[in-house]
Amino acid sequence: MDQFPLDFLWGGASAANQYEGGFNLGNKSLTIADVMSGGSHSKNRKIAWIIPETNESNIYEMEFGKDISFPINAIPYVKEDWYYPSHQATDFYHHYKEDIQLMAEMGFKCFRLSIAWSRIYPDLISDEPNYEGLKFYDSIFDECIKYHIEPLVTLSHFDIPLELFNKYNGWNNRKTIDLFAKYTKTVLTYYKDKVKCWLTFNEINMMEHMQIMTIGTKEMSPQIMANCAYHQFLASALTVKLAHEINPNNKIGMMLAYNPIYSETCDPNDQLLTLTMRKNHFLWYSDVQMLGKYPNYKLIEYERNHIKLDIKENDLELLEKYTCDFLGFSCYGSGVQGTHIDGIQTYGNGQIGRINPYLDTNAWGWTIDPNCLRMASNELYELYRKPLFVVENGLGWNDQLINHKIHDDYRINYLKLHIKSMKDAINIDGIPIMGYTMWSGVDIVSAGTGEMRKRYGFVYVDMNDEGKGTLKRYKKDSFYYYQNVIKTNGEVI
Repeated sequence: MDQFPLDFLWGGASAANQYEGGFNLGNKSLTIADVMSGGSHSKNRKIAWIIPETNESNIYEMEFGKDISFPINAIPYVKEDWYYPSHQATDFYHHYKEDIQLMAEMGFKCFRLSIAWSRIYPDLISDEPNYEGLKFYDSIFDECIKYHIEPLVTLSHFDIPLELFNKYNGWNNRKTIDLFAKYTKTVLTYYKDKVKCWLTFNEINMMEHMQIMTIGTKEMSPQIMANCAYHQFLASALTVKLAHEINPNNKIGMMLAYNPIYSETCDPNDQLLTLTMRKNHFLWYSDVQMLGKYPNYKLIEYERNHIKLDIKENDLELLEKYTCDFLGFSCYGSGVQGTHIDGIQTYGNGQIGRINPYLDTNAWGWTIDPNCLRMASNELYELYRKPLFVVENGLGWNDQLINHKIHDDYRINYLKLHIKSMKDAINIDGIPIMGYTMWSGVDIVSAGTGEMRKRYGFVYVDMNDEGKGTLKRYKKDSFYYYQNVIKTNGEVI
């Protein structure tokens, strides 16, 4: 039958550093996001740093995919004349009741959000968590339960504690595994009766492009990248173990940034390039977390490049035994790769590739592919045979508020195409998809550019790129469209 499962989890998604605000309230400490300036479509985000003993200072520009080059003793700081988007974001901290009520009005069955690690452990080595932070999220979950909305909670979403960066060099340090396990045990225990569905690391493979936001290291090399991935894999396995011990009903998923990659031509070299990129930039991360083992091609690559993992006793058994229960993935479009020198290069959503002449793009160069969710779902399910969850999919656009209304037909058209693609994956291909959390329910600040004008939500927030505005919420036309999709369980799209 051409329908969605009756228990399908319709909803929206967010991240604390892009949505929450309250960066210095409730005893929260700073994160890497809190010292990143605003940016724009044409300007990079920046981090100001200083070496205390010498007073040497400099500015690091967050060029996507660029290696980090901080001096090891450099300390990032908040520069007074810069604007920092995460400090206020769109102020879910003070608007959570209003926003969750709007989600309930749309009919949300699920709300994906993240917990800020630095709000739970402002001092990473403390034995005691910050109970004010725990109570804040407790209030959010109570509000969700009030409206029968299931929380889907990401434990780490581009929100590295600044202390982890400054003192430990991020995930390059194996000690981070224990610090993270303490944090996850705390929240898994505290919310064991309110949250059953969790994600470990948001878009874990984005460490290749956004190192400072995802792994928090001050320098970068192939060996450091391998160390960080290995440590996050172990932390993910430990999280699965803890979650199942604390509540056997818990479901723990991994999260992969994934989009189908098409070959530019039928040249076998193009086909081989596409295969190689799919494995090296996407699938080896999910192989470890879903299958419990490193793929052979990655181990061969490590051996060829003299990369050694610091494997301790029981590490490999931990990875193999505690794989994730489901695979969550983001998918906004697709990419094209080719080997021919006359191909036209383009950039979008962290991918440098070739132009696809058959597809449109948004203003930021992201392709709009009506088949991407079906393609991605088939590719991932054939490999892992575990349930999938589309936890990010959406369209960024410079929405205009005119007479208190936002007519976003472009977003509605995008939704129609992608919901149909997901529907076909379920009904034609038999793929078990647990739910769909559109990015995002309410407008949030862009993680990549730090700007506000690249909007994704069903609800418009009155705020500009400099953080100025009333923060008043307005329903977009897509709000009512999605409301009807959920009401009919996707029968009417």
